[in-house]
Amino acid sequence: MAAAHSIRTRIAGRELSLVNLDKVLYPAVGYAKAEVISYYAQIADVLLPHVADRALTRVRFPDGVAGPSFYEKNAPAGTPDWVRTQRIETSDGPVAYVVADEPATVVWLANLAALELHVPQWRISALDRTTTVAGAVERGEPLVDRVVIDLDPGAGMSIIETARAALIAAERLAADGLVPVPQTSGNKGIQVYAAVAPTPARQVWSYVKRLNVTLHRHQPELFVSSMSIAERAGRIYVDYNQNLAARNTIAPYSLRGRERPNVATPLTWDEVAAAGSPDDLRFSPDEVLARVARHGDLAVDLLHPDRPRLPTPERLPG
Repeated sequence: MAAAHSIRTRIAGRELSLVNLDKVLYPAVGYAKAEVISYYAQIADVLLPHVADRALTRVRFPDGVAGPSFYEKNAPAGTPDWVRTQRIETSDGPVAYVVADEPATVVWLANLAALELHVPQWRISALDRTTTVAGAVERGEPLVDRVVIDLDPGAGMSIIETARAALIAAERLAADGLVPVPQTSGNKGIQVYAAVAPTPARQVWSYVKRLNVTLHRHQPELFVSSMSIAERAGRIYVDYNQNLAARNTIAPYSLRGRERPNVATPLTWDEVAAAGSPDDLRFSPDEVLARVARHGDLAVDLLHPDRPRLPTPERLPG
């Protein structure tokens, strides 16, 4: 049996051993582990600001996307001592999360076939703080700094219908003084994010839940407010539960573990409005690297330090 293809390399001063580089992780297109690692190494500097200081949940595909996969929250056995980990108390007990705050960590995770990177809307530095928001003191709840409108298309809907829904949701966010940022999920969905001043997660959840009801009331032919899978057919559901502190969403620039190596890709609103086919909103790793070289980080508004406050209920339109 041939020896596994492996190399020793240095990433920003860290030494790593990369193994099984010729293993094909996306068999439909022959996309190998070496290519996955290369993509994450090149995108790391743009990806890191969106995941740094956030508890990282990974989806690993050790035998590629055609094989079994598993979610991983705890740092795996053999985690290098230079990889940052953070112990966080959860409803399921303590979890030692990996925190990606340097390029070598991103490459190390890619070497583990952690194709998907998911993060919550809160930062670790915002945990276990007491804050006053709109006159109410909240304790023991993370302060989130992003709103996410996760648009989930029902059966029979494509990303084109989801794009139309994203434009409508973005108008609502903009009317509330927020700056909406669109991103493909890497599948059929689209997320619309907006940076907010640190706010208790439950308040953000309530805001998006109200938005879900409002969108359905004003355009019931496009939006559905019910969680029922059967009722979602032919319409778009705003999954407001993605704003709960215990939930996370796919990180900008993360690969997806689908048939092809599509990337969760930040977009321009012109691209969303002009989309005429699913291929218009589907991007490969090479295409994403070219986009970043051409446009920079299209999700940079999520990193702006001057963040608007979330509207209080009495300021919201009906």
